[in-house]
Amino acid sequence: MQNTSKQYDEVVSTCRELFVNKMSDYGSAWRILRLPSLTDQIFIKAQRIRGLQQNEVQKVDEGEVSEFIGIINYCIMALIQLEKGVVEQPDLSVEEATKLYDEQVAITKQLMQDKNHDYGEAWRDMRVSSLTDLILQKLLRVKQIEDNLGKTIVSEGIDANYQDMINYAIFALIHIKEQE
Repeated sequence: MQNTSKQYDEVVSTCRELFVNKMSDYGSAWRILRLPSLTDQIFIKAQRIRGLQQNEVQKVDEGEVSEFIGIINYCIMALIQLEKGVVEQPDLSVEEATKLYDEQVAITKQLMQDKNHDYGEAWRDMRVSSLTDLILQKLLRVKQIEDNLGKTIVSEGIDANYQDMINYAIFALIHIKEQE
């Protein structure tokens, strides 16, 4: 599992760098996005990945890697929105947003380590396409929870679903890198 931790951190480092650079370019404009808007952005990226995996021809020159990175960053933004709430105007500096980003990553990585302990790193035997399908399934669950105004009877909340999507996307990126 030590190798997983290192690989996980390498993927997060790439995602974090892009997040910080986009914060420098655009500020925290994403802070105005309501959760369903973020969920829809993640859904678009996951659908695009599935399309790339199924279609022989692609017309836009961007591959799975950038879309998985987008899923990770949008999920982290969603977790921050869950914690801080939506605002009407951008309100975070690059430093504040990066601190919140790192906090969410730490929580999500700990969840991954706990689940890896219990599941024995079963994800290593999964296909990238299966991880994509699991992300889409989680998105459909989140959409249903959002449609139910956040209420669940026996299910985990929206935050756990975003965390799982982050971890599935990171696992997919680890697989892709290992296949190169």
